[in-house]
Amino acid sequence: MDHETSTGHVTRKAVLRAALAAGMAAPAVLMGVPALARTLTAGEAVPALTPECDDGDDPTPPQTEGPYFKPNSPLRTSLLESGTVGVRLTVSGYVFGLACRPIAGVLLDFWQADTNGAYDNTGFRFRGHQFTDAQGAFKLTTIVPGLYPGRTRHIHVKLQAPGRPVLTTQLYFPNEPRNNTDTIFDPRLLMTVRDTGGAREAAFDFVLNVPQTPGPTPTATATTQPPGGTWAAGTAYRAGDTVTYGGPGYVCLQAHTAQAGWEPPNVPALWRLR
Repeated sequence: MDHETSTGHVTRKAVLRAALAAGMAAPAVLMGVPALARTLTAGEAVPALTPECDDGDDPTPPQTEGPYFKPNSPLRTSLLESGTVGVRLTVSGYVFGLACRPIAGVLLDFWQADTNGAYDNTGFRFRGHQFTDAQGAFKLTTIVPGLYPGRTRHIHVKLQAPGRPVLTTQLYFPNEPRNNTDTIFDPRLLMTVRDTGGAREAAFDFVLNVPQTPGPTPTATATTQPPGGTWAAGTAYRAGDTVTYGGPGYVCLQAHTAQAGWEPPNVPALWRLR
């Protein structure tokens, strides 16, 4: 990921993604490292993902709905029920707009086959919807879907930002033999997947066609904030600067230009309590 430009400037995207991921990747955050990268299973190559969110990037590509969508799915973040059979799978990520800013309140409606490749067309097994949180994050707990004739392994999803059109698409798994023969398969929709002791973790960030005004671009050439200064939006900070906010003092971990919503208690990827 492009954490820095060729001139050494930290990109706005890197800082934003680090701040959003702070609560989900604690070890990296504690080291002050941008934290959204996931690790692949040993020996796996990095797949070609949907375009990473950056100013001007294309949105996540759409895909066919297929014949098995059902409206009115239950509101839930876990599709597991009593007696669920299959390899546990957690899918997490963020939903961004075109300017790489997270979108809260996005509806994500997931549906998939069970471990035998069958869809529940009478009830709502392996169907459910949820909304992104204030940081644009989502998390789905389910199982690895099974295979059925003509298709590779996949998960369906519909997304709708408030007041915007619906995006219907699908998510895919890397290194699946049927990826090469499935005529619908799109490598831009590959998730990053890793094994975790009998279960699997997957990550994918959606980019919706939602116009946004870009925020300020943080740089690594910031002016030093005097020790003991009060945090203020619009100020350029660099690693090692110290500020106070609401009484406590904080040390800057990454160069950035402060903006509303990035107050020190809210972004441990950028600030550490002294």
